Amino acid sequence: MKQVWIFLCAVLTTSLTGSAQTTSKAYKTMLEAMYKKTVPLINVTELKKMPEAVLLDTRSKAEFDVSHLPNARWVGYDDFDLKRVQAITKATPVVVYCSVGYRSERVGEKLVAAGYQHVHNLYGSLFEWVNQGNPVVDNQGKPTQRVHAYSRLWGVWLNRGEKVYE
Repeated sequence: MKQVWIFLCAVLTTSLTGSAQTTSKAYKTMLEAMYKKTVPLINVTELKKMPEAVLLDTRSKAEFDVSHLPNARWVGYDDFDLKRVQAITKATPVVVYCSVGYRSERVGEKLVAAGYQHVHNLYGSLFEWVNQGNPVVDNQGKPTQRVHAYSRLWGVWLNRGEKVYE
């Protein structure tokens, strides 16, 4: 309940003021309230320094098909199954992400519980990646500007790209 309240306050603050600085502050406040910090966080800059990391997209298949981080593997959230990651050694660095980091943290917890030793959750996830001007690709592996924004409520945090809600 606390997370929902903080999220709604952040959205209201952003919509009333509209400034980029306030939006950024509200976004960070929302993320801090949402994360349980049960999986270590990694930021976009740190991720770029980890070319050996396996990227796991924990969103729905439809969201993944619209766009995802280059070289990411889809593993899902609602129907996540450890069989989808069995080929990844437990010592391999793994970075999970979703739209903003909530779903990926839950999947990350399952990976840690299964014995994966180097699991990180991408802070701000796909939205932060795109907001910082980084590329995404479609289900054909081609660069795209389309980004699944999850819902109109959550889409307020996506500042770049073409928002898709289908």
